[in-house]
Amino acid sequence: MRMPRFRKRNRDRKQFPLPRAAAPRWSDGLSDVSIAGDPTAFPHLARTDLPAHPTTVAGYARLVREIAADRARWEPLVRYDALTRWYARLETGPGYEVWLLSWLPGQSSGFHDHGRSSGVMTVLQGELTERSLTAGGEGSRALAPGGLRVFATGHLHEMVNASLEPAVSVHLYTPGLVEMNQYQASAERQRHGVH
Repeated sequence: MRMPRFRKRNRDRKQFPLPRAAAPRWSDGLSDVSIAGDPTAFPHLARTDLPAHPTTVAGYARLVREIAADRARWEPLVRYDALTRWYARLETGPGYEVWLLSWLPGQSSGFHDHGRSSGVMTVLQGELTERSLTAGGEGSRALAPGGLRVFATGHLHEMVNASLEPAVSVHLYTPGLVEMNQYQASAERQRHGVH
């Protein structure tokens, strides 16, 4: 038995012409790359002079100073909360994070540590008081705009706005803050031998 053979019909080609090669997307047949060249070759598009992420205490301090000096960056973000301190994360990088905090008069962090994290902080506006507990006793210092406070892992302190004006501060933690252990002041005084 013979199988029937199908023949192509040429007459259909006149009705439905074969598609032509697609026209270039650009009217002159050129693309952005062929006109302008490789965009990564332009220094303003592929900068290599940008500072690397900080990895040292000095680098973290420099970053905190830069953020503090860039008022246009942080000032529009500031909010105040009558019930608790307000905070927002400003930046993260490999092994660190930066937080913006605001403090109304009387607001306090309570005595706490930062777990495995150490850090750098500064006051951006207003004034904060840091109370710290060590084996040597209880200390207190006023923190005003412009000064930097560096703290190590395990540093036990309390930040409070003891003034009559709102305050804003920026805090960098390394590694990023994953725990903040709260303490009762009286228990810590006994633990550190402070009466």
